[in-house]
Amino acid sequence: MDCFFFLPMLSVDEDIPADMVAEESGPGAQNSPYQLRRKSLLPKRTVCPTKNSMEGASTSATENFGHRAKRARVSGKSQDLPAAPAEQYLQEKLPDEVVLKIFSYLLEQDLCQAACVCKRFSELANDPILWKRLYMEVFEYTRPMMHPEPGKFYQINPEEYEQPNPWKESFQQLYKGAHVKPGFAEHFYSNPARYKGRENMLYYDTIEDALGGVQEAHFDGLIFVHSGIYTDEWIYIESPITMIGAASGKVADKVVIENTRDSTFVFMEGSEDAYVGYMTIRFNPDDKSAQHHNAHHCLEITVNCSPNIDHCVIRSTCTVGSAVCVSGQGAGPTIKHCNISDCENVGLYITDHAQGIYEDNEISNNALAGIWVKNHGNPIIRRNHIHHGRDVGVFTFDHGMGYFESCNIHRNRIAGFEVKAYANPTVVRCEIHHGQTGGIYVHEKGRGQFIENKIYANNFAGVWITSNSDPTIRGNAIFNGNQGGVYIFGDGRGLIEGNDIYGNALAGIQIRTNSCPIVRHNKIHDGQHGGIYVHEKGQGVIEENEVYSNTLAGVWVTTGSTPVLRRNRIHSGKQVGVYFYDNGHGVLEDNDIYNHMYSGVQIRTGSNPKIRRNKIWGGQNGGILVYNSGKLCCFILHLIIQFL
Repeated sequence: MDCFFFLPMLSVDEDIPADMVAEESGPGAQNSPYQLRRKSLLPKRTVCPTKNSMEGASTSATENFGHRAKRARVSGKSQDLPAAPAEQYLQEKLPDEVVLKIFSYLLEQDLCQAACVCKRFSELANDPILWKRLYMEVFEYTRPMMHPEPGKFYQINPEEYEQPNPWKESFQQLYKGAHVKPGFAEHFYSNPARYKGRENMLYYDTIEDALGGVQEAHFDGLIFVHSGIYTDEWIYIESPITMIGAASGKVADKVVIENTRDSTFVFMEGSEDAYVGYMTIRFNPDDKSAQHHNAHHCLEITVNCSPNIDHCVIRSTCTVGSAVCVSGQGAGPTIKHCNISDCENVGLYITDHAQGIYEDNEISNNALAGIWVKNHGNPIIRRNHIHHGRDVGVFTFDHGMGYFESCNIHRNRIAGFEVKAYANPTVVRCEIHHGQTGGIYVHEKGRGQFIENKIYANNFAGVWITSNSDPTIRGNAIFNGNQGGVYIFGDGRGLIEGNDIYGNALAGIQIRTNSCPIVRHNKIHDGQHGGIYVHEKGQGVIEENEVYSNTLAGVWVTTGSTPVLRRNRIHSGKQVGVYFYDNGHGVLEDNDIYNHMYSGVQIRTGSNPKIRRNKIWGGQNGGILVYNSGKLCCFILHLIIQFL
């Protein structure tokens, strides 16, 4: 469509009949605003107008000669022209609606040229509606996609953006990209007049062709993958390309890349700083249980590469392997704002010294663990939402490590967080709750640091520690569990320090079967059962805790257990303070035990603790009660004198 007629400085080679020219230059022509004069319409004459003819017909003379009218000069004062030139009318008087309608037929480069004509054209040519139409025609996005720097893309609401025309700004940022748009390339290259000014845009039918264009240096490496389903392309990335989905509405749902035979995306050495974003990536094999698919994934990130994966939906229907596999020394991707859900295997698997940053992802409803970390993998995982897994939420094992911060882990079928076999993660300020079994499960020589987390409303214990495991549980709130708060059994160890443990259905801390933790500086209160329960040869050092307002005993020691209770404040219980029974032993020294509904200390049925230097008062049923074959060590004498 030829729409440049409105710019008088751009000539259009058209022949106009002489009678039409004569009609326009007749009487009244000087008052017509529609004299769209062109320099090439009439041949130039060599006869100059006389002085008398210029006074009365300056406009018609100008029309006949076909050149711009000059303002007449009068000695001592200026004289106004009887009519404005056509250019002035177009630039200043033609209604905005008409100019905008004309501009709507222009492509982006012509629109920018029109903006250079005058101030008014500049303002109208920057109208957001014009640029939105052009933008959506090229990129399809219904909201501007900003690209302020390499590896960073985000969509905005135009009404909330600080600049007046985000559509144009985004167009400028994205202009140099190539486009994968099946079936459009032939149409584009067959209609050069229709797309005049877009000669630098490149269109491809397949992603493989676009990647080949990058390798042949046809463009800088920004690839837009438009709406559609792309199946069984071999996408091996070994250069720092940028590939982003381009579609209206929710972009990732409309750009789908899947493979049925091999890994959908493979990042290899050389793909440092590559970017893939805003698309769905699927691995969907026909034989979903074939063992060779253990090596196939939606995303496979290998040694010495650190791509950015952003705003992607990642799905695997294969029952072996994982949806995302990060493996090998130097593998360190950044995966943000992705949805790794509904996979029939592991969601995210990090192994063999791999690292990386994983932030703000949604990981849910996977058949196996939401995240596996193994064999010295050491990722940084922040603000992920890991929930409704059909197995464990996070599983670290075989020397797996990692830093987990501010994650929300809940409603997984097994533990929210499992640590096994010398794994040693650091878990900070996470919420681990509503697990269908426990919250944190550390076993088989697992370790780890769990610091300042909220652990609550799990069906079993908030924290399980067993089989020679030795974690640090520090500064957590462990509350409202449907069983106990911290459960240490089967030769479990660990440091339980500075936690707030309350409102659990069973004991706040339970120690049994030769377990020997260090329990100190905790608040253990308002439990529906006892505060600390040591039984079945449980041991441990329990010191400087505050144990209060529990429904049953503040501390129970029974069945051959021998803990050391030192410098604790045990008070305001609804039954006894410290209760030794059924051969419960141990050491009770330097504690404050007071204000219990029953006695401060009870000793019965073969129990024989060592009790010294305690302050016991305010018990409504006495200080120390020994009965049913209970024994009292000689150290009690000092206690009685101090008590009395």
